[in-house]
Amino acid sequence: MRQASREFQVFVKPAGAACNLACQYCYYLEKERLYPASSQHRMPPDLLEAYIVQHLNGCPGRTVTFSWHGGEPTVLGLDYFRTIVQLQRKHQRDGLRITNGVQTNGLLLDEDWGRFFAEEGFSVGLSLDGPPDLHDCYRVSKGQKPSHASAVRAFRMLRRFKVPCDILCVVHARNVREPLRTYRFFRELGARALGFLPLVARGPHLVSEESVPAEAYGEFLCAIFDEWVRRDIGRVEVQNFEEACRPARGMDHSLCTLRETCGDIPVVEHNGDVYSCDHFVDDRHRLGNIRDTPLVDLLEGAAQRAFGEAKLGTLPRFCRICDVRTLCHGGCPKDRFIRTPDGEDGLNYLCAGFLRFYRHVMPYSLRLAALDRAGEPRDRLMEQLASAERPGTALAGRNDPCPCGSGRKYKQCCLAK
Repeated sequence: MRQASREFQVFVKPAGAACNLACQYCYYLEKERLYPASSQHRMPPDLLEAYIVQHLNGCPGRTVTFSWHGGEPTVLGLDYFRTIVQLQRKHQRDGLRITNGVQTNGLLLDEDWGRFFAEEGFSVGLSLDGPPDLHDCYRVSKGQKPSHASAVRAFRMLRRFKVPCDILCVVHARNVREPLRTYRFFRELGARALGFLPLVARGPHLVSEESVPAEAYGEFLCAIFDEWVRRDIGRVEVQNFEEACRPARGMDHSLCTLRETCGDIPVVEHNGDVYSCDHFVDDRHRLGNIRDTPLVDLLEGAAQRAFGEAKLGTLPRFCRICDVRTLCHGGCPKDRFIRTPDGEDGLNYLCAGFLRFYRHVMPYSLRLAALDRAGEPRDRLMEQLASAERPGTALAGRNDPCPCGSGRKYKQCCLAK
């Protein structure tokens, strides 16, 4: 079996869209309609083994990461995941390192799960949208019961077992209004890794009522960033802020929505069907089935290549000449459904928010990159801000010296890039 020509990640959904919650904003529950004949959404043992073998053999690197998603993958039970680990060990080649990650709502996690995750080196992504009222307004059970207490209990249990746990917060129409209360809740909870995912769902009036307003999303990130950059660098890792700093550090984005092209994170459904992306699980973007065609062949095929390259090929001119293009590259293609100011199709719905946030953080990211290059600790920036800056002011105005140290004005140097 041939290896892929590039690194890839797979969102594998061994339980399909099955879930023990009925979140009002969930985009994946409806995917059950793709498989009306399935009586049970559960990847069978032989297919599970075939997938693991194909993923292990197809990965070009020395580390292979398995990403177990849903729906809710823990509805399959702990024994199912014990089988996963056994199959991985059975087919693991010498010198190959295997890691596992699970995205979960946390409701079914108990100490047995925690012990297993710790012993097997799993990392966990936990869905949590802030304080109880901001989380439970949308994240409810099928009986409309709240889920916040169970998610928090799961987080605390994972901490006891020292399981790496990232919190994924969906930013929606409610919590976007209270950025600092949301962020401080996570910090006081003891979160050390956070990601803020904007909710954008189509609706009768452009987007659904749960969706985040574009400009409000930018303001949300700016408000949290202003607090983080002054007191939490090195204490809390916020994925959105780390990604915003990567171009200044000469690094490619690690988050697929911000890369110039996409297509490196396909989905494998419970029956072996492969789709181009988690947000494009539909008949049009079905690439094939791993029972018939090896995973790598589907990933390297013309259809998936075209899907990934279309992100750059359809980028509007408004984006191509934008001063923060390298920070977002037009965002996720699923959200490119509004028009640019000059009437061109394909602008990201979140563009106003992106512009607000990325222009705000650019001088700070340049200063952080300069600290990295100098071998200085990044938290030195907090000291610099405390001594030289009034709260709420910018690190560099357009006519100020550029933070990169070039000696030129900011507007003529890094702001113009």
